[in-house]
Amino acid sequence: MKLARMQTPEGVVSGRYADGIVTTDEGEYVVGRDGELTYPCSPSALYCVGRNFAETLEQMDYERPDEPDFFIKPPASLVGPDQPIRYPDWTDELTYAGELVAVVDERCRDVEVDDVPDVVRGYTVMNDVDALDQQGRTARKAFDTSGPLGPWLETDLDPRGIDMETVVDGETRQSANTELMLFDPYEIVSFLSRRFTLRPGDAIAFGSPANPGTVEPGDTIEITYEGVGTLRNTVVESRS
Repeated sequence: MKLARMQTPEGVVSGRYADGIVTTDEGEYVVGRDGELTYPCSPSALYCVGRNFAETLEQMDYERPDEPDFFIKPPASLVGPDQPIRYPDWTDELTYAGELVAVVDERCRDVEVDDVPDVVRGYTVMNDVDALDQQGRTARKAFDTSGPLGPWLETDLDPRGIDMETVVDGETRQSANTELMLFDPYEIVSFLSRRFTLRPGDAIAFGSPANPGTVEPGDTIEITYEGVGTLRNTVVESRS
């Protein structure tokens, strides 16, 4: 089942998504007529794991981590599907990275690996936008529109062993499978739950395969994870 959130003139509504319609307890909302899809959860934080694919370590000349290497994006970075990614005027090197994301369903802490499926509401897709020429992860990754997320949550998914690809203006830039992760999604959720009390709606991104690359204004980025869907966003000038 797919769960989605839609921004309408009256506010955000949430419900089941199918064939361009969000169904709530109050009725049906048609995408494009009644509003547009927005990011499918409202997290207190986005926990993001880096250096989680061996090929990425080789490409970026990183050392292999002994445990998940993570950072945090703020909710202010979020933007929904088909919404613009603004190219900041203070960077000359903006990059994409296609990532699978788990969304937490209940307040939890110290979750065992085998119990992770019980605390996850579903899975979605994130583009970990990065101003690569800035100093430090927060400066690079925590700015407006640096966290495109969507298009919906897929509740019926085993995230281990699914294909993904990132396409920029029709050119495939990333292609991989989640079985190539150094730490699988269940291990990562469990690891983070030993450090943070996870809250409903919190998002956990599992890292990007090799070949995160630069983009320019006008580029459209499409990130697809098998069984989930495609997140699509276009880069625009910061003042457009």
